[in-house]
Parts: sequence; C-alpha cells; structure tokens
Amino acid sequence: MKFIRDIYAGRNAGRRPVISLEFFPPKTDEGDRALFEKHIPALLAARPDYCSVTYGAGGSTRDKTLLIVDRIQREHRLPALAHLTCVNHTRDEVRALLEKIRALDCKNILALRGDPPGGGAFRPTPGGFEYSSQLVGFIREQGDFSVGVAGFPEGHVACQAGKHADWRHLREKTAAGADFVITQLFFDNADYFEFRDHLTQKLGVPVPLVPGIIAIVSATQIVKFTQMCGAKIPPALRSRLDQIGTDDAAALEFGIEYATRQCEELLREGAPGLHFYTLNKAHSTVQVVKNLGLA
Repeated sequence: MKFIRDIYAGRNAGRRPVISLEFFPPKTDEGDRALFEKHIPALLAARPDYCSVTYGAGGSTRDKTLLIVDRIQREHRLPALAHLTCVNHTRDEVRALLEKIRALDCKNILALRGDPPGGGAFRPTPGGFEYSSQLVGFIREQGDFSVGVAGFPEGHVACQAGKHADWRHLREKTAAGADFVITQLFFDNADYFEFRDHLTQKLGVPVPLVPGIIAIVSATQIVKFTQMCGAKIPPALRSRLDQIGTDDAAALEFGIEYATRQCEELLREGAPGLHFYTLNKAHSTVQVVKNLGLA
C-alpha cells in the first residue's frame, strides 16, 4: 500500500488533484452490508486515491475501524487512513494498536486528540497523551507510517484563545512529524484561504492542507452538524437552507451544486486535493467529482 505522503507528492506538479473519501463505521449489520455492497463500490466511480475511516468517541469503534480499513485495502486495493485518538489510550495501548495496524499493511494514520464518550471536557488518560502533537511524535517513533492531522479553518470549537492560537497548535503537529492536514468541513472558501495563507506564509507550514468538503443532503441535518463542530453557515447559504426547509430532494440537488462551485474555486486557487465527508453515501460525492470532470 502507498504512503499518503507519497500520493500527495506525486500529485503536486499540476496533475489531477488527490481525491479522498471518509467513511464512518456503521452501527448495524445492515449498515455494514450497505457500505460494502452498495456505497463503496459506487464511490469507486469518483476514482479516489485513498479513503479514511473514523474512530468513535473514546475509541468506541476501534476494532471495527480496523476491520473496515483491512477490508477496503484487501478488496479494493485502496490505501486506507486509520483514525487514532488520544482518548482512553495509554502509550502502551497505542504501541500495541500500531503493531496491529502495521500487521494489516496499513501505512497511514490520522492522529487526533479525539472526543470523550458522551461529550464533556477532554481529560488526558494517565500514561497517555495530552495533545495530538505528542501522539504524532510517538507514532513517528514507532516506525514508518505516514501521519495526517486535522486542521480547522475557523479554529477548533474548544480553543477559547481563538483561531490563530489553534493554528499555532497545528504548526506544532506538523513540526512533530505530520505529513498532511485534512480540514474540518467549511462552507466559506475565504476561511480556507485565510487558514492556508497564514499557515504557509506566516507559520512556515510546508505540508499539504487538504480542504474537507461535505455536500449538503438535508437542511436540518447540516445545521445540527455545524452546531456540533463549530463551523459557520454563511448568511446567503443559511437563507437558501431556510427556503428549502424539510424538502430533502431539493437539499440534495442544491448540496451538489453548492459543493461543486466550492470545489471549483478551491482547485482553481491551488488546493492539493479534496477530502469528501461522504456520510457513507455515494450519490452526492460521485456527482460532484463528475461535475468537476475528475471521475
């Protein structure tokens, strides 16, 4: 399997941008079947370069995350990015997990602080890590993995010191050995461009800063999502969503159109790739990639 750092290095000469997709572990056997028999095969039409598989709050989906990573790599020969968090893990437990990940021929890890189960304030696990930058450094010490981290164009919702302080923390993660950054979802490209320019020009961050994109499928659902993650909905977008209301068919069509325009501008302005939060569905993501002429 390829290192994701090498995938970005091979795409930075003006060729096709890197396309990546994110899945979450389903909670039911029916969801598992739909993911592997329907959604992943359909998403291959987007010609993804890699995919990522999320990690439930507190590590609650740890084993299932690795099962999905293994199956995607074996059945589709598609590099998979396994999420790994600081929450509820000691250093020894992380070391053992890395050995398990290595045995699956998974070479790529997204290192995250993570969320405690049930919400609430983050508290370091005794014998574990307080910051994701520490987790990044530890992973790099254990062997040759390609390590990604999360970035927040609008600042992390829990960082009370503001977005510039949060971006300095991101620089610490890249200094610890992160190879690439995948951003939280956003809807105003100006936020990404400010984030990118500040990190590259003022903080000297040299790694790819990959925008995270979600195609809206429900007006009510996306409002809940943004409230949880701290992303804002620009006024014009909010007005359109209010007009759509509970008409999910109209929301789906509008979401594809909005995401397509958003991605066109990002690629035109030099984004190294696009990371799609698929919600374990294929239609919207595949259609956006087709609209961009990349499928």
